[in-house]
This record gives sequence, C-alpha cells and structure tokens, in this order.
Amino acid sequence: MSIARIIEGRQQDIVSCTADDSVRDVAALLAERRIGALPVMDGENVAGIFSERDLLYCVAREGEAVLSRSVGEVMTAPAISIDPGQSVLRALSLMTRRRIRHLPVVENGKLLGFVSIGDLVKYRMDQIEEEAEQMREYIAQS
Repeated sequence: MSIARIIEGRQQDIVSCTADDSVRDVAALLAERRIGALPVMDGENVAGIFSERDLLYCVAREGEAVLSRSVGEVMTAPAISIDPGQSVLRALSLMTRRRIRHLPVVENGKLLGFVSIGDLVKYRMDQIEEEAEQMREYIAQS
C-alpha cells in the first residue's frame, strides 16, 4: 500500500512553520496541537523539520536562551521526505534506518502531507488485523 493511501482521506490542513518563526512560538504550537514535529516551509518548499528532539537537544546545549532564536537556526535540514507513491513498508524502513519519526510527503516539490511513524504503524496494524479476520472467516467456512 502506498503513502498516498494514508494521506488521501485527511481533511485537515498541515500545521507548519517558517524558518523565521521563533523557537518559543513553535514550541508553544507543538504543545498546543499535541504534535511531535512540523515541516518548516520556505514558500511551497520544505526547508526542514522542527521536532521535539530538535527542541530538547538545543535547550540541553544552550538553555533557555535558545527560545529566542529562529527555528531556521536549530531545525533539522534538509528534510528527509518521501514520494506519495512509495509503500508504507518502504517509509517505515526509511524512518527506522534514519532514526526519524516524521516524514513530509512531497511530490514535484510540493508538500502533500506529513506522516508520523505512528500513522504508519497504525495502518499496518489495521491491515494485519483485517488479514487475520479474513483468515478466521476462511477457516470457519471450511
């Protein structure tokens, strides 16, 4: 199954920020929305990603002063992204290898969606449960 299938039913806008936003403001946005990361946008292009880990690492290094810096100074860049035609398993493999939990879904330079490892694991678990139910029904009919 492709990543496009995961994002196709989503109605909500993608929460994002810009490189000029302050770390303080974006940290507040992460907390308010209860999310772990945001794509950092430069117009239509994904310039990077700002995550809880970025926040934690820079606060541990520099303390409270980092909150007045811009996201562009501390974000993870360039962003690792995935094409919507890629499979869920390929995305999970990429996230595992690169030790990341969020992927922008980009096609022809345009951000189409943003997926988390939780989104992908939930999809796989639902798929496995559906296959198991089909097997139980098959066995019961035999």
